[in-house]
Amino acid sequence: MNSIVWRIEHFDEIDSTNTWVAQKANEGAPEGLVAFADFQSAGRGRLERTWESSRGSSLLCSILLRPDVSPDQLQLVVASVALAARAAIVRLSGVRPALKWPNDLIVGDAKLAGLLAEIVSVDERLAVVVGIGVNLTFEGPENVLATSVRSESGVTISAPALLDILLDELEPRRARLDSVEGRSQIREEYVRALATLGQRVRVEQPSGAVVGTATSIDDMGQLVLSVDGEEIAFSVGDVVHVRPDDGSTS
Repeated sequence: MNSIVWRIEHFDEIDSTNTWVAQKANEGAPEGLVAFADFQSAGRGRLERTWESSRGSSLLCSILLRPDVSPDQLQLVVASVALAARAAIVRLSGVRPALKWPNDLIVGDAKLAGLLAEIVSVDERLAVVVGIGVNLTFEGPENVLATSVRSESGVTISAPALLDILLDELEPRRARLDSVEGRSQIREEYVRALATLGQRVRVEQPSGAVVGTATSIDDMGQLVLSVDGEEIAFSVGDVVHVRPDDGSTS
């Protein structure tokens, strides 16, 4: 692929960067469109959960990608953005978050960032909007165990600075998505960064919860669980890390 031309649209306030980028994608916007906001009035997480942060306290952005992957490889697209965000945070603050499948960056048990990917189109080439929110100084609502870059490092990073480095880190990872070998490299980097593997976890599904030990990530980025001796792969689902010592979760 050719070098991506990133086109960043900045908003003082918007309902949802994902919604705006998805609309532009449906209108034919090329890959590389980025919406970045100081405040979202209707920010969304997985399962239509709301996520609000105070103005200017988080990186809130959405990125349009058109990789040469199938819809069932969506998790590898999410992983490429998550890994880029992780690398950018390391570069600017020294904080090295782990990844929690499918879409969080964590420090210990506390959430530092979350991602939301949405497939906009499957015509010719997949169009995917990947939204990410990184807590720079904001530590989340009271009902969520969360942390921030400043809390973990003492460093205050501006959202534009983090976005610039994130996009710099994303470009080579995005290029890898277009080949079998490259996707294998993304998967290998993802496996090294995941805190979920080796953990006893509960995967929340519409049909109910499944509890097992997370053993691997397959070639499509799915989480593989060992459940009563059987290997089961999950493409979606909320994951809760279950602590065997006291029954608590994270």
